[in-house]
Amino acid sequence: MKNSTQLERYNRLVKFLEEKFKSTIDVQDIEEVSFYSYRNINRIFLALQYETIGQFIKRRRLEKAAEYLKFSTIEISDIALDIGYGDVAAFSKAFKKHFGCNPSQFRKSFSLQQKITNEILKNKSPNENAQKLNFEVEILPTFKIVYIQYKGSYENIKEIEKTWKQLLKYAYKKKLLSEKTIVLGEVLDDNELSSSIHCRYNACIILNDNQSLKSEGLFIVKEIPSQKYAKFIHKGSHESCFETYNEIYARWMLDVGLEFDDKPILEFYPNDEDTTPIDELITEIYIPIL
Repeated sequence: MKNSTQLERYNRLVKFLEEKFKSTIDVQDIEEVSFYSYRNINRIFLALQYETIGQFIKRRRLEKAAEYLKFSTIEISDIALDIGYGDVAAFSKAFKKHFGCNPSQFRKSFSLQQKITNEILKNKSPNENAQKLNFEVEILPTFKIVYIQYKGSYENIKEIEKTWKQLLKYAYKKKLLSEKTIVLGEVLDDNELSSSIHCRYNACIILNDNQSLKSEGLFIVKEIPSQKYAKFIHKGSHESCFETYNEIYARWMLDVGLEFDDKPILEFYPNDEDTTPIDELITEIYIPIL
């Protein structure tokens, strides 16, 4: 795929699959979106995604089911139907093959972890437990971004930094940067549920109303709709963000008690990394809620 038109067709297919993976998708749908024969686009998809289209759809369905099991109390039979499995037995078999345990065991493991954590927090002395998890509820308006996607382990900070350098070089070329430029990361996958090769992170720049830009090759323009979020603050290096995430999820039921929404997490980076000491770096974590 040497030209932007072919890459745009491929990106359009990936977007379509990501939006529709819970529904029935047939060969004709894929050919109409990609303008390729199914055989050829499947070869391209396998080379770029390291899995076939069918494997992608199956994996995303099972990962979405795991999210529901981890963060909701929805009945397993309803989860199976929602992600496109008409037969619960078939769903359970596929889930166990992918995650190594059946849906009930998977849910119990996370529920047990959270219960133990909550009991530890409840049993702390008043002084130790005086400081609750601080957060604010905010509704962000609709805004437009240009982004480039990184795929791999979230712990591979060097590769993520390379992705940012690509975006900033492109943004400089397009004269998108100023003192008021807002940068953020869009976290699309949970690294506990997705293998590291499939974890996706979008390095993004918010476009203002005067900046007219269209998708070009690897650099995609899209709109992020208005959404309600629980906002948390992480202070320190980006590498240590996982500590704050662990605390958020461990204490969610005890200190937050809000319902998760099925949308990506946003991370805003208000500091200049080159001029800010590591221990003073701020990451604003926005977790989508209903």
